[in-house]
Amino acid sequence: MLLIPAIDLRQGRCVRLFQGDFDAETRYQYEPVELLVHYRSLGAPWLHVVDLDGARDGALANRKVIAELAAQDGVRLQVGGGIRRPETIEELLSAGVHRVVIGSAAVERPREVLEWIARFGPERICLALDVRLDEQDEPRVRTRGWREDGARSLWDVLALYPRESVRHVLCTDIARDGALAGPNCELYSTAVLRFPEVSWQASGGVRDAQDLEALADVGVAAAVSGKALLERRITPEELRPFLPDASSPA
Repeated sequence: MLLIPAIDLRQGRCVRLFQGDFDAETRYQYEPVELLVHYRSLGAPWLHVVDLDGARDGALANRKVIAELAAQDGVRLQVGGGIRRPETIEELLSAGVHRVVIGSAAVERPREVLEWIARFGPERICLALDVRLDEQDEPRVRTRGWREDGARSLWDVLALYPRESVRHVLCTDIARDGALAGPNCELYSTAVLRFPEVSWQASGGVRDAQDLEALADVGVAAAVSGKALLERRITPEELRPFLPDASSPA
C-alpha cells in the first residue's frame, strides 16, 4: 500500500479542516513547496493536493500555488477541489499535474465524467466520493465541499459507471477527517470486496503507523493522510514501508 501525503490549500496557505468545516480550520506555518520538499525527502512519489476554496466555490482558486508545486521535480501531483469542467482538467494536466480528482461532478453528472475519462484516460482521473454513514451505517455521498447531502449511497454512485471504466477512487469518511480517530477499515474492506477492480484510496482518520498497517491489510491501494503527517505523529522509519522511494530516514 502507498501512502500519499495531503496538502490542503486555502487562500494559498496550508491548512486542515475538521470534518470539512471551514469554520474549524487549523493553519500551519509551512509553505506548500516546503511541505512538498519535506515529503519528497521522506520518499513520497505522490502528493494529494486539495484546493479547498475551489471545493467550496466550484472553481479552481489556488492555481498559482498548484502550478508551483507541479513544477517541482520528483513528486507527482493528484489535485482536486472544484474541478467541474473539462477545460480545468486540461489546464491542470498541461501545468504538470499527473492526476485530477473529480468530486461533485462525478455524482451529479456521471455521463459527462465518463466522457472525461475516455478523453483523458482512466489513469488521469480519480473519483472523489466523500461519505457520511447514515443510521443504518450506509455510506451516503456528500457533494459541494461536503455541504450537500446526497440521496445516493457510495455503491449507488459507483453503479452509475460501467465496470473497468473507473481506475481510481478516493473515498473519505467525513466523520473521521482531521479527527485522528482511526480509519473506517470496515467501510474500505466492503469497498474492496464490492469493487475489486478499483484502486481504492482511503482518507480520513489516520493517526499512526498501526492505522496504515490496518489499511494495508484491508487491501486498499493507497492511504491519504494530512494531519498525522503535518504533526509528525509517524516517524520516518515507520513511514518507510509505505513510501517506496524511501531509502533512508529523513
